[in-house]
Amino acid sequence: MTDDHLPHEFAKDATEHTRAANSRPVPPFDPADFDRVSRGLIAQHPTGVIEGPIGPAWDLGKWSFIQQGEPAPDTVNPSLWRQAQLNCVHGLFEVAPGCWQARGYDISNITFIEGTTGWVVVDPLTCTQTAAACLELANNTLGARPVTGVIYTHSHLDHFGGVLGVTTQADVDAGRCVVVAPEHFMRETVAENLLAGMAMTRRSLYQFGPLLLPGPRGQVDAGLGKGVPLGTSSLIPPTVDITFTGQEMVIDGVRIIFQLTPETEAPAEMNFYFPDHGWLCMAENCSHNMHNLIPIRGAQARDSLSWSRYIDDALDLFGNQAELMFASHHWPRWGRDDVKDFLGRQRDLYRWVHDQTLRLANHGYVATEIAEMLHHPPDHFEESHTVGYYGSLIHNVKAVYQRYLSWYDGNPCHLHPHPPVEAGQRYVDLAGGPDALLAKAREAFDAGDYRWVAELVNHLVFADPMNREARALQADALEQLGYQSESSTFRNAYLFGAQELRHGGPPRHKAGNRGLVRALPIDQLLATVGMRLNSDAVAGADFTINLTFTDIEEDWLLGLSHRAIRYRKDRRDDGAAATVTSTREALSAVIAADVTLDDALAAGDITIDGDAGALRMIIDNLDVFMGGFPIIEP
Repeated sequence: MTDDHLPHEFAKDATEHTRAANSRPVPPFDPADFDRVSRGLIAQHPTGVIEGPIGPAWDLGKWSFIQQGEPAPDTVNPSLWRQAQLNCVHGLFEVAPGCWQARGYDISNITFIEGTTGWVVVDPLTCTQTAAACLELANNTLGARPVTGVIYTHSHLDHFGGVLGVTTQADVDAGRCVVVAPEHFMRETVAENLLAGMAMTRRSLYQFGPLLLPGPRGQVDAGLGKGVPLGTSSLIPPTVDITFTGQEMVIDGVRIIFQLTPETEAPAEMNFYFPDHGWLCMAENCSHNMHNLIPIRGAQARDSLSWSRYIDDALDLFGNQAELMFASHHWPRWGRDDVKDFLGRQRDLYRWVHDQTLRLANHGYVATEIAEMLHHPPDHFEESHTVGYYGSLIHNVKAVYQRYLSWYDGNPCHLHPHPPVEAGQRYVDLAGGPDALLAKAREAFDAGDYRWVAELVNHLVFADPMNREARALQADALEQLGYQSESSTFRNAYLFGAQELRHGGPPRHKAGNRGLVRALPIDQLLATVGMRLNSDAVAGADFTINLTFTDIEEDWLLGLSHRAIRYRKDRRDDGAAATVTSTREALSAVIAADVTLDDALAAGDITIDGDAGALRMIIDNLDVFMGGFPIIEP
């Protein structure tokens, strides 16, 4: 193996301390994983390159440096290297007669179930381009079929964003394709992908490392899959909500029993069972690694206790009948005993993290202390699917602590600390100035204490982001931490931080997710308006606006007072400042900034009876978010 294709100024060698850390042998994980991941392979994408809107959306050649059977480079944790080899296996796989998965062409899996007349698609991936390519692969290999049903297992983008690659809004509206999702799917999609979407998108660059150069010194994996595609995402709202466990549906002749699992891996999620076949889909509640209880990109802290209970419920409901388990990531498990053992270990993993974190918290230990005290017991090292390649025990402990006790550790000294720049200036002064701080940090680096280097030099970087020596040393320390990380997300974050310190962050740009905005129901559309409203710019305003949507036959009352908006369905105000008549599409396009309000008025797509300035005050004062905001520096 060579990495001559890597520009060496982007990355350095492993130090002696990192080489020693990465020389530890991988535990004797089940070698059958390599058989499972390849089982049923019947076809592969002819090139591994899927074109996107601005170049390849997916290119498997980026990871050609990872080959099964090769030892781990000294710049990659050997346990993560094993997972990276498994995630490189790609193609269309026959999971069981009538059930196929395309894996390795997105971070998630797409599953094709043979219906009476067409395909029932489970989780249409992240973007249109990868989903369309996988559907084409299935049709070319197995015979072309229309898509008659789409199931979203949960409310994360990589499980619905490619829906327009497998069906159309017209087919859904005409009833030719049903779209099924757990209840509150749309609400949670908005909360996670739009209300906090800009911050989350920027932080995702650290979690997944899409701007890192793949290679032994760069991005090697994303834990759940190789990485995230760079394509176009969209959303078709569900036509059927699953509202209770035990709810049954027949989709194109395929009988399915659903199990709701809210507040697990996603706020809206569900498992389901195919009783005529003995197949169990565990969505993303079980995968071949320890998952995140809170991802480092940001999200709501997940309920590990409920997560464990829902896996136990799935075992109780379906475990004695299921002959096959597949999921939204990774490879399946076959055979009743193997399925039950896999689910039991996953159940016990999340319960162990939950219970032991709270046990130690009730002794008075804080999250950072508990993260140092808890280590994987031997029971969880018999199988690699309990190892934190995507989640991390260090981070998951803190998620449990946060869910029950908040970010605050109880020490009043931490109630109102200085923000990073002000704290950094004081720490530099305390150290005796930049040179003295750097001298201490270099001593720590030479001793292999990279965590302390990162903490110490971070203060100098925030006090003086133009200090080249500080940036260089901080980057070097983060890089070694990345090389040693077993978690792919930690590795990506460390290495991407090092890259930004050395070469700067991505360019600032206007950003949004207009494909999602234009699919929203009105209450969620208006929720995004409230989140974007610059409250200082509307100080003193107090009015209401009647909204009439002609295409969906809905009336809404939108109000603004005390710098905040409010809204109610089926309400009118005779004293409103204005009555606005529009289609949902037209107003959504204005809110998403696809068209200006003036252009929509001129085209007759929106009409206003009364004071047009009322609506204009809201629209003109919607914040425009800029991507690429700084993270590793002020």
